[in-house]
Amino acid sequence: MLFVKVDELRPGMRLGKPIYNKNGVLLYDRDTKLTMQAIYGIRNFGLMGLYILEPAEPVPPMTEDDINFERFQTMAVFSIREDLDLIASGKKDKGLDWLCSLILKNYANHSPKINFVQSLRSSDDFVYKHSINVALLAAIIAGKMNLPLGRINSIVKAGLLHECGGVKVKQSINSEEDQDKSELVRVNTREILKSHADMEENVVLMVEHMQALCSENASKEAKEAARANSGATILYVADAYDRLTAMKSYEEPTSEVKALRLLMEQSDQYDPEVVQALTKGINVLYPGVCVELTGHVKGLVIIENESDIFKPWVLSFQDNKLYDLSNEKEGESLELVDIMKTMDNRIKLDPELLKEYTE
Repeated sequence: MLFVKVDELRPGMRLGKPIYNKNGVLLYDRDTKLTMQAIYGIRNFGLMGLYILEPAEPVPPMTEDDINFERFQTMAVFSIREDLDLIASGKKDKGLDWLCSLILKNYANHSPKINFVQSLRSSDDFVYKHSINVALLAAIIAGKMNLPLGRINSIVKAGLLHECGGVKVKQSINSEEDQDKSELVRVNTREILKSHADMEENVVLMVEHMQALCSENASKEAKEAARANSGATILYVADAYDRLTAMKSYEEPTSEVKALRLLMEQSDQYDPEVVQALTKGINVLYPGVCVELTGHVKGLVIIENESDIFKPWVLSFQDNKLYDLSNEKEGESLELVDIMKTMDNRIKLDPELLKEYTE
């Protein structure tokens, strides 16, 4: 699968991912061959580019949940773009409460884990896509922590608004420049939320506490107060995970495995209970995932390890042997390094091989 810039799209190219309109209606399905008329229409969507299948490449597998998740992300980004632009201008939003209720309904009490798939973001849509993803992840985490629905609703709303000040600050395609602008975004966000007549006080306070956790300049007292706010600690983890794994134009995304390891290793910074809830809500190392182990050994996850996600049962392609990475003896010789990924950041699956060995 190749990423092709919008200006370089040509008739006959096959879509690798579906395209939806703001209402979630499918416009172009995967494997659709582009026409000049379709290309002209796509150029009006404001997209940087599209994922295109190579000539002989089969359509990659996607479950119904994956399709619904991508459809929801598209609808949510259109919705939050309009709402954040209105709020940043001092006006009343049109559908923020509706979006919060939709996120709660679909993800706060979602029993099975979800495949949290990132989409490419540009400088124009970074704030909107990041805000949606932070709210989604926060809902998943809070749901797994069994927080009351009213509390989760406030956390989700704070997630949607936590960077509304970024609407007025164009995101750079350079990571260092983006970091320099982060304080300006935080200041703008506080000003917007405090001056908005309809904004709930607990949402504003939650955003302020989250900002204290994110800021290197925050005082020790401010950080201690922030850590006592469960909503802020959830948003802080959700924000960090999304930033690490986001598909950006200027750098490779961090894999889910490396991102979670980083969050777990920095337990003094990221609440371990919150990180653990995140691992219980999203699929990372589940049956069917192809992985790389130490010594360049490649294999297939056969059984997920709920107590330690980095130590599943893995079938080695090299010697056709099954390894339990939680076993001390086997864990000493082989450790999990990373997930093997496709071009669009989707995990490679080998369902036939998985079926053969699980039976």
